[in-house]
Order: sequence, then C-alpha cells, then structure tokens
Amino acid sequence: MLELKNVSYEVDDNNDNKGILNDVSLVIEDQFVAITGPNGGGKSTLAKIIAGIIKPTSGKILLDGEDITDLDITERANKGISFAFQQPVHFKGLTVKDMITIAAGKDMSVTDICKILSEVGLCARDYIDREINSSLSGGELKRIEIAMIAARGTKLSIFDEPEAGIDLWSFNSLIKVFEKMRDEINGTILIISHQERILNIADKIIVIADGHVEQVGSKEEVLPELLHTAKACKTLEDKV
Repeated sequence: MLELKNVSYEVDDNNDNKGILNDVSLVIEDQFVAITGPNGGGKSTLAKIIAGIIKPTSGKILLDGEDITDLDITERANKGISFAFQQPVHFKGLTVKDMITIAAGKDMSVTDICKILSEVGLCARDYIDREINSSLSGGELKRIEIAMIAARGTKLSIFDEPEAGIDLWSFNSLIKVFEKMRDEINGTILIISHQERILNIADKIIVIADGHVEQVGSKEEVLPELLHTAKACKTLEDKV
C-alpha cells in the first residue's frame, strides 16, 4: 500500500514560489489505479515524486508503512517501485534480452524471456536479440518497457501516459496488455492517462487539477462525470 500524506511541491518561478502540488493526501492500494485530470494539473509531477525522481517540498510518502520520502529513485526501485517514462529511453548496444534480464535482476532463460515478450504482444523470435535503438517504433518500445517491468514483478508499477506518441494499432495492443496485467499482477498498477479506454479498466480513478485532489472513486462513480464535463467543453468549443 502506498500512502501520501500532505504532499506539496513548489518550484522557483522568477524568485516566486509556484505551487505545483498542494497538500495532496492519498491511499493507493487497489490493483489498477488511474490518475487523470487537465494538462498542467500536477499528474506527472505526482508520479515522479512517487518514483523518487523529484522530492516533495513537504509531506510524507509511505510504502507498506515505511517512510520512503527521502529515498532516491534507485532506493525506491529496490523497495519495489518501477517507473515507465512517456518516452522510453534508448540503450545503444543492449538487446531486448539484455534489458529484460537486467530488469529482472537475475539470470533468465530464453524460454522465460520469450514468455514475457509474448505476454506483451511481441514475437520473441523477432525481438529477443534486437538492439534497443531508434529502429524500434514507439509502440514497440512501450511494450518492451512494459515487459521489463513485468519481469521485475514490483509492488508498484507507474506508467506516465503510456499512450503518448503511439499509433492506434499499438494503443489497442497496449490496452490488451494492461488488461492482462490487471488480471495477473500481484502488485499495483498506477497509470497517468487521459484515455477513456484506460480509465474504463481502472479499479479506482483519481482526478488531479490545479495541484489538488478533486475526486477519488471507482470508475462507476467518477467516469460518467468526467465524460459529461468533456462533452460539455467540446460543445462549448464548437460554438466558439
């Protein structure tokens, strides 16, 4: 279970402190949790704070009751937190097999690696020995990154807008991967997303806007209101 207690984050904006997150308190313990809200609301900042990429200005972060506020990204990774970036990193000279083995933190057989690649919709024969470089598409890189996180088997897997920069076919495949992960993973999946199809498979939806938690609830409680608001805004834009 992840718990955030009164977490705030400020940046220096021309010698004036600008609040990005303001007194955010959350308990994240469901299997599949989605964080959504308007652009610039603080969603990605919150994900990076949870992962340890940036530190909060104030507040505490607890993982299974342990205070991890002062731990960096490596220390949190060792505690069981994984983070997938919007744009996956290229690793020149390393193959898919290398990266999955490194992510797992142990020796893995070719059979085990092939099984993980198959689970994210990749033909193992075509990818296991490929170098992770610009020859791979955005969708391929996203699925390889998901395979790396699956190999680690962490307590908390964080995905920051996994749909960013990929085509519709790849997005449809990603939805199937996340549905499979939701059904099989032992830990918690936390996804930052605007996409209705991702929100629709979440156990809990958290709405962040202007640095505050605006709403927390099941998809049945939260999604209809979000869709109604989005439709109203679209209608207003069309009139203008």
